[in-house]
Amino acid sequence: MVSIILAGGGSAGHISPMVATAEALRAADPDVTLACVGTPKGIESTVVPQAGLDLTFIPAVPFPRQLNLDLITMPGRLAGAVIAARRILKKHKAQVVVGFGGYASLPVYLAAKAMRIPVVVHEQNPLPGLANRIAARFADRVCVSFPETTLPRQEYVGLPVRAAISGLDRAALRDAARREFGLPSTGPVLLVSGGSQGAASINRAVEGAMSDLLAAGVSILHVLGPKNMTATTIARTDVGAGAVYEPVAYVTAMDRAYAAADLMVGRSGAGTVVETAVVGLPGIFVPLPHGNGEQARNAASLVAAGGCVLIADRELTPDRLRDEVLRIIKDPDALSRMAAAGRGLVPADAAQRVAAIVLEAARR
Repeated sequence: MVSIILAGGGSAGHISPMVATAEALRAADPDVTLACVGTPKGIESTVVPQAGLDLTFIPAVPFPRQLNLDLITMPGRLAGAVIAARRILKKHKAQVVVGFGGYASLPVYLAAKAMRIPVVVHEQNPLPGLANRIAARFADRVCVSFPETTLPRQEYVGLPVRAAISGLDRAALRDAARREFGLPSTGPVLLVSGGSQGAASINRAVEGAMSDLLAAGVSILHVLGPKNMTATTIARTDVGAGAVYEPVAYVTAMDRAYAAADLMVGRSGAGTVVETAVVGLPGIFVPLPHGNGEQARNAASLVAAGGCVLIADRELTPDRLRDEVLRIIKDPDALSRMAAAGRGLVPADAAQRVAAIVLEAARR
């Protein structure tokens, strides 16, 4: 029996590949024992237990970007988190640690190094995060989602996605998925999602373009984010065109939303870019305007291949969104070309590849 610790947290970008890898590990070795390590404030606190995985918390230790009290106390807080991680590794008799970045990963990486437990790193983005940059220097294996990532001794394996995504037949599931979401069985459907928390600029643009899109016969499945659902957020129908607007707070099974849609508008997090490419769903991506430009880099190869288009956040007006959506969604040939470009670009079996690497490291 192999005991594996999976570490990561903070956002869906870290947690989704962790859950997908856990699923692949169970499929590869039904006797494997898995335990996840995260922080109390991250999305993992709900998503990981929902996936049927054991989850233990350690303190979050953010890395301050300026000189202040947090920077001075950070070494002590990190040491405390490493001690907590060591207890977890001992309790589970861990034979390998696989980390996906985020606040929870670095203490577990450092604890594993001190205990001489093999470490496998998986980096989701072309621009690696700090925890994975540190761990890549001593890890046994370093896996990356994009070939343009630069980490020591990296292996390009792709981004792990759940079997429901990698094996999705959008055409076969379309009718059932549309019924589930209350969407028309015919006519184009636009999926809008700004990620687990929503995206205010995208939501505003959709609100401004909604009437024109509905009048043009385009139905909209809008994943607003829980905090953006209010008493005034209601479904709408254009009686003349028969198109509907269906707002939802959150979608757990995104494979169903992908199957219902012909085109997606969203942020270009690594998970969204890879999942839409794998399932062949064309996208209009609006990279997050903050940070170091990693979201634009996430989509760069898909843009070059013709599988999606980018709109800068500052350029996302209702008119621009309406024009781009109608240009693509009303052109079946364009949709087909973009779908094919995406499917041929990224590995669909990344979860299985990472699982095999982890099991190999555990059995040395």
